[in-house]
Amino acid sequence: MIKNEKVGVLLINTGSAASTSVSDVRDYLGQFLMDARIIDIPTWKRWLLVHGIILRTRPKITAEAYKAIWTERGSPLIVFSEDLRDALRIAMPQVDFEIGMAYGTHSIEEGMDALLAKNPDRILLAPMFPQYASATTGAVLGRAYAYATTKWNVPSVSVIPPYYDDDGFLDAWQVIARPVLDDFKPDHVLLSYHGLPIRQIHKADPSGNHCLRSDGCCDGELPANKNCYRRQCMATGRALVERLGLQEGQYSFTFQSRLGRIPWLDPATDATIEKLAKEGVKRLAILSPAFTADCLETLEEIGMAGKEIFEAHGGEAFTLVPSLNAHPKWVDAFARLVKKY
Repeated sequence: MIKNEKVGVLLINTGSAASTSVSDVRDYLGQFLMDARIIDIPTWKRWLLVHGIILRTRPKITAEAYKAIWTERGSPLIVFSEDLRDALRIAMPQVDFEIGMAYGTHSIEEGMDALLAKNPDRILLAPMFPQYASATTGAVLGRAYAYATTKWNVPSVSVIPPYYDDDGFLDAWQVIARPVLDDFKPDHVLLSYHGLPIRQIHKADPSGNHCLRSDGCCDGELPANKNCYRRQCMATGRALVERLGLQEGQYSFTFQSRLGRIPWLDPATDATIEKLAKEGVKRLAILSPAFTADCLETLEEIGMAGKEIFEAHGGEAFTLVPSLNAHPKWVDAFARLVKKY
């Protein structure tokens, strides 16, 4: 940070429906799924898929899922994002912080306008995704860039890069997970990451012949896999396994939230949960280190639906390790990232 530079920081994430109503959920899903970085197929095909198929049934199902996790303050993702923002304001009073969601409520446009009203010298965009993917970091940055360029005086903008291997990020996960695992004493630990279609992994590889096309493609960073989401997830996972003292056979890396019938990253979290239960695992703990705040994908998809799968196939005890949310260790770590950039 340049001395005396006035910086506004926008914490950006995918977002949430404004309420649990089917109408609000439909609006949110429509915005989200029509983004070309989310479903990367030609526009007319995407429109037919989203409006002709998905939005006919999915909003009601997703609305019920939201109802299961909704709080008095609203969507958990928004609540935890606000809590982190407020804690960072206290930790760094010289910096202005706002939140901005790419889809749904609490928009990127609203957050950026709030920062610009304070006349900053620069806006620092802070994607709340540790690992880079075009469908997450790329999508939210794209929306932020696009809105910035609508201003007559286009603001100076910079970005916090992926922090999947940042010591502060990893230490925060260790501080949160260690006591949970020590108390729960799991037979097995799953590290579950949000999934991606295989084609999106291939598209991130500029060489066209490395990612998921060669043995050990994620073992280390190369020009071909610098922006590979899977490699970054594996790097996060290996570092957490070491910090948590997990031994070979005590843990697995999986990918959740697949959509449609096209090939996605494997192994799938739900199928692995079922497999582990059938193999005799009685106590299962899950971390989701691709998320920095608990949300629909962690609280409902893993914490509720995943638990049901595990218990239905013979599992006895299941726990979801809380995400980073606004834990003081994460607030300190993120404040250091802001100071660095």
